Parts: sequence; C-alpha cells; structure tokens
Amino acid sequence: MRLKTKLVLAATGLTFAIVLVLSALFVSELLRQRIEQTAAANDVLVHEVWLEMRKAIETGLRANPPVDRSDEALHAAVVDALRSHTALIEVMNTIVRYSPTVQDVSVTDAHGMTLLSTDPDAVDQPSVFRFSLASVQNGPIPRQMRVVFGKPRVLDISQALQRNGDPFLVVHVGVRSTFLKNSYEPWLLDALIFAALAALAAMLSAGLLANVALRPLEAISARLESLTLAGGAIPEKLLESRNTRSDAVVRVTKTLDRLGEQMRTQEAGYTALQANLNQMLDTLRDGVLLFTADRRAVMVSDAVAYFLGAPLNEDHEKLVGMRLEEIFAPDSVLGEAVLEAFAEGGQVSAQALTLEDGRQVQFSLDRIDDKLAGVGSVATLLTLRDMESVAQLGQELEVARRLAAIGRLTAGVGHEVKNPINAMVLHLELLRGKLAPGGAEAFGGAQRHVEILAGEMQRLDRVVQTLADFSRPMELHLREHDLRQVVGVVMDLTSAEMKENRVRVVVEAPKDPLMVRVDAQLMQQALLNLLLNGMQAMPEGGAMVVRMRRDHQFAVVEVIDEGEGIPPELLPRIFELYFTTKPKGSGIGLAMTYRILQLHGGAMEVRSNADPNSVERGTTFTFRLPVAAGVGGESRKAAGAVHKELGERV
Repeated sequence: MRLKTKLVLAATGLTFAIVLVLSALFVSELLRQRIEQTAAANDVLVHEVWLEMRKAIETGLRANPPVDRSDEALHAAVVDALRSHTALIEVMNTIVRYSPTVQDVSVTDAHGMTLLSTDPDAVDQPSVFRFSLASVQNGPIPRQMRVVFGKPRVLDISQALQRNGDPFLVVHVGVRSTFLKNSYEPWLLDALIFAALAALAAMLSAGLLANVALRPLEAISARLESLTLAGGAIPEKLLESRNTRSDAVVRVTKTLDRLGEQMRTQEAGYTALQANLNQMLDTLRDGVLLFTADRRAVMVSDAVAYFLGAPLNEDHEKLVGMRLEEIFAPDSVLGEAVLEAFAEGGQVSAQALTLEDGRQVQFSLDRIDDKLAGVGSVATLLTLRDMESVAQLGQELEVARRLAAIGRLTAGVGHEVKNPINAMVLHLELLRGKLAPGGAEAFGGAQRHVEILAGEMQRLDRVVQTLADFSRPMELHLREHDLRQVVGVVMDLTSAEMKENRVRVVVEAPKDPLMVRVDAQLMQQALLNLLLNGMQAMPEGGAMVVRMRRDHQFAVVEVIDEGEGIPPELLPRIFELYFTTKPKGSGIGLAMTYRILQLHGGAMEVRSNADPNSVERGTTFTFRLPVAAGVGGESRKAAGAVHKELGERV
C-alpha cells in the first residue's frame, strides 16, 4: 500500500473516530436532557396530587373529625377522607390515563402502607421498593442507558406531606422504563441516523481534503530534487523512481534525507573552517579587521587591542558590529591614517606609521570586489603589523636556529670527546696504581700532577655531560595543571634563599584557574631559572614581582626584578648557550628555559632597562603558554583555594 494511501486512510479513520465520539456525546446528552424533561414533568404531576391530597385531608377532617386524640383515630379519619374525596381519585386516574410514562399513582403512610392507589390490588398492601428517578437522572450515562433500554422496571417520583417535622403521607408516581423507551426511541433513531450521516460526510470530506492536500507533494518533491542535484545529472535511482511512479511522499522523504545530509556535511565544513579561522586569528600577531561596505566590522582578531592601546585581556568580540569611526579615534595617528585611507577609497600597501608611544607599525588596506556581480567594493580588509613584533619574531627564529645548530654540534662534540676522556681516565687510574705511595719523592712529585690531571678530566667530563644533556631530546609528560599551583611550588622552593638574599617576592595571580597542559617538573625548572637569575641580578636585595594573567588563548607569566638590567647590545645573545655576564655563571639556565618553552609551544620575551639613572631599571621576562582546551567551571572549583596560597610572599 502506498504511503499516500496510508495517510489518507489515517486521516479518514481519525476523522471517523472523532465524529463517532462526538456523536456518542451528542446522543448521551440528548438522553440526559430527555430524562430531565420527564422527571420535571412528572414532578409537576406529583405536586398536583400532593396539593389535592392535602385539600382532601383538610376537607375530610373538618367534616368528620377523629373520635379521639389517638393516632389510630387520626389514621382512620385520614384514610376515610382520602378515599371519600372524589376529586383526588379523579386526578390520580387522569394522570395514569393521559401521561405516556406513568404506570400508577399511590398514596402511602409513613410506614409504607398503601392507603390509596390507581391499582386496586395494591390498596392496604405494603409498597414495593422502587429506584428513584432522580438517582437515574443524576447518574452516569451507562446507567441511564441500562435503565431505559434494559430490563423493564418502575422508577419512583415521590413527595411527602410533613406533620410535626416527620413524613405523614407520601405521594408516589411510578414511571415505567418501558414507557420511557417507547417515548425516546423515535427521536433516538433520528439522532443516530443524523450521527451516521455526519460521520459518513466527515469521512468523505477528510479523505478528499487529505488527497487534495497531499497533491502538491509532487511539485515539492521536484523542487527538493532540484535543490539536492544543484544542476548536476539526475541519478539513475531517481529516474527509476520517477518512471515507476513511486509514492510522492516516499520521494519527498528520501529527498529530505539527502538534503539534510548535504546540509550536515556543509555545516561540518563551515564549522571546521570557522574553527581554523578563529584559531588563526587568535594566534596571529598582526591585527586583522574586515569591514563591510557600510564600514562595520564583521571580523576582528585578538591582536587589534594591542594597536588600539586597549588592555590585552579586553574582549575583541565587542568590536564586531562597530563602525570604523567608533573603533579608530580621529585624533590618534593610527586613526587619522586609517580614516583618510578609507576616505580616499584606494589600496594601501605597508604604509609605515609612528604611534604616540613610539611604536613603529605598518597598515595595509585591501579592497574586496565582486566582479561576477558587477559591483564595486563589497568589503575592506585592514591589516596592522607591529614592526617590533616582526623584529622580535625574527630574533626568536634566529635564537631557535642557533640553539638547534648548537644542539647538533654539541651532540657530535660530546660523542667525539667522551671516548678519549674515558680512555685517559682509565690509563690515569692505571698510572696511579703503579706509583707506590712511598715513592712519590723518587718520582719528583708525579702523584701531585696525576691528581691535577684527574681533576681537570673530571671537569671536562662534566662539561661534556652538560652538552649531552642539553642536546638530548626531552621526554615530556604533559598533564593539565593550574599554572598558579606550578608557580606556588617554585615559590616554596626558593622562599628560604630569597629571604637570605633580602629579596621580597610578590605574586599577583588571578582568581580563576589558569589551566595549561605542561610537564610540571620542566616548567618548574624554567621558572626556577628565571627567579634565580632575577635574585642574582639584585646583590643588594630588592623586590621581585611574579605576575600571572590570561591573554585570550594564552596564559602569561611575567617575572620582574629591580636588578642592574641587561645592556641593549647583550639582549640578542642572552639565550645563547654558555653566554653569561656573571663571574660564576654557566650560561645554560636561560638557554634551557627557552628550550623548555619551545617544547611546550610557548614563546618568551625579555625587556630590560640598564640605565642607572632610570626609575624603572630592571628586567622583565615574559613567557606565554597555550591555555588547555576545554577549560570549564569544574576546574575553576577544583582550583578555587589556590589563590589564597599565591598571595604576597616574603
């Protein structure tokens, strides 16, 4: 069976079920109303008999009062008054004769004894128990249906005459269920016929409307197929389905599945492209801004804040959607040049500027035109480049190249020197054994020269071992750590030595965790080298600041000392192996620190002021590490107490 046929049948069946339920409710409500009408009409008859009975008692008791005050005398007088009142008997007989639903009318005393009845056989007999018509009237529909159309029975409608607050006489009107059935059947049959016709009409209408409503699926299917094909050739399976006149609903379903798969594939591609673009912009040192034709920014990289003089941790996404004039101030050097270039409408290639703070920058302006649409510029790409950053990047590359070359050289030298040293040490030990302890004078102090040779060989062995350690590949054990905890461990290690050298260390850490994926021991070694260098640069003591912060996708640590500073001509060489300005320095610490940061994908910068007359004299080492991916709220809770440990340390 075709899916379209199933849908039409389902709609028709649902409509039939709804009409059937509504028809049942309609018929049941009609039955309830009819029972209420019957009960109301017979209640009027009961009250009519009750009034006539009261009149008969009043008239009879005045004409023939009781012989004494006993209840028996009163009962006999009442019975005589009822049975002798012709009008009461006529009213009761008239009700039975002309009412279509009443079977009998009777009057009973308080004990249920029948005093007067339209049925002669019931007089002076106990009354038979009957269900009240009011209970049927207020009962559920199924009970009403059973009473009216089930086993024949007589229902009772009663009205009592009170005496001293208690029932004295009771009027009963018996309504036979068979009479109700005969009275209700004509209109009930009409109602059922009407419901059946309504259900049939509703089913036909539902089937017709469902068929008409599903007819546009052919056009929808063709349109969706054209979207999925996108101008390509029609697949053979699609041609076969058209030729065999397969169900349009099935074709639409399959086409929607194909279209959904294409959309998911394209969405995945766009998501990956956006992630790559965001990662590129986050790590790019150049400021990149993309403006629409109405000069609104739609893409802004993190580095733009550096050129605008804004804080490094300012959210660059706030600039998205802002106009060009809102981003660049007209009274600034950069803003004036950029606004003027936009106003001229041409291309700008690497125009150099000197900012107010002395920084050398270049900016480029590229127009993006839509030649296929035949329109002019639709977007403008603005690129900002810091020449100092370019020079610094070149310097880092040069340092990395030198370290790599030194590593290769030291590996070869260490291998070539190690073997002769081992041989010399071996023969030296043999020579030492042959020299008798008591014959040292005979050999003219040869033992003393042997000891000197041994010491120098050991020192040479340590140098070669240091070279080998530096050139040997390091095995990283990367784990996610809170950078504040790593710094805290180094502070604990150096606190005693700092205090002994009169150096006060202040740690400035953020409240939120700085989660990085690093080898904790190697990072502690790198930080320890920087702290010890800063301490040694302050022989008279002083203050040192260790500042941590997050800069977009990087965790930044700054080590600031108040030492003598590094002369500008020596700054390019401080990361070279064995280069040192200290009398007892080895020249390995900073080179090892630089290498550790390179292995972790980080970067290192140094700023120094060696002018003795300057207030800001000292050196600042800054290194950046990528923030661990997927840092969430749970890591913040776990490391919430770390901030208290990283306060001011003395």
